Amino acid sequence: MALKATICKVLLQIADMDRQLYADHSRTLARHPSETDERMMIRLLAFALNVPATEDNGVLEFGKDMWDADEPALLQQDLTGRIGHWIDVGQPDEKRVLRTTSRAGRVSIYSFGGSTTAWWSGIDTRVTRLRNLSVWQIPPDQSRALAGLAQRSMRLQVTVQDGGVWMGDDLRSVEVVPLRLCGG
Repeated sequence: MALKATICKVLLQIADMDRQLYADHSRTLARHPSETDERMMIRLLAFALNVPATEDNGVLEFGKDMWDADEPALLQQDLTGRIGHWIDVGQPDEKRVLRTTSRAGRVSIYSFGGSTTAWWSGIDTRVTRLRNLSVWQIPPDQSRALAGLAQRSMRLQVTVQDGGVWMGDDLRSVEVVPLRLCGG
């Protein structure tokens, strides 16, 4: 019998002082059976850091990357089908990075875990020339701490100021400082 996705309900209250964005977002996440709490929380973090102020150029939606290798973790697409922003979570290979940067207006990658340095050193010289690519590393201790916030029903507050991020619920808060590896 195949394992089914775990459904998680999230209310994100975002106060992003760096972008002057203040909004509440209610989302339902389908967590693939092989996805960890850590990876799911990095997807939520990527959403909070990239959600647009308006939906004029499309809505930022969670993708089906764990089910379909050709899909991103998050995708912003306008009504004509043009991909405005493609967001991957993890450590995609060089071919995927090159393919997605040719298809999308912007591509962001949020890498986490202890192997980020080895992964990045293997592809950095070949992809840093791409103008529409930004790559961020979430330090391993911070991504593991984010995993501690994961629940089936979450009410999270996200505050962004001066490049730092605080994500928390009613009981605890985690500080995350994404490290820019490439782009902006």
